[in-house]
Amino acid sequence: MSQISSQAGPPGAAELAQPQAARTWKAAQDFEAVTLTELLKPMFETVDPASGTTGGGMAESTWRPLLTQEIARHLARHGGLGLAAPVYRQMLQMQERR
Repeated sequence: MSQISSQAGPPGAAELAQPQAARTWKAAQDFEAVTLTELLKPMFETVDPASGTTGGGMAESTWRPLLTQEIARHLARHGGLGLAAPVYRQMLQMQERR
């Protein structure tokens, strides 16, 4: 496993074929998605809901956080800020020390 953790960048298909590596990679991507969600929240808070196409209201205030989360997940799955790969490698190193 130490050979895996010495690589840079996102894991390859062969590495993700290992169930533990796949779960760890998903956790790293989820971490990046949470981070991106927090970074995107202020952007959506500056949008005036009354001037948008949905007209604001209770429904919009309900779905807006869900939209923000989904945008963040999409960004994380497609490279995001590049946080997932180093977080993944660090998680693997921590698992090796156990």
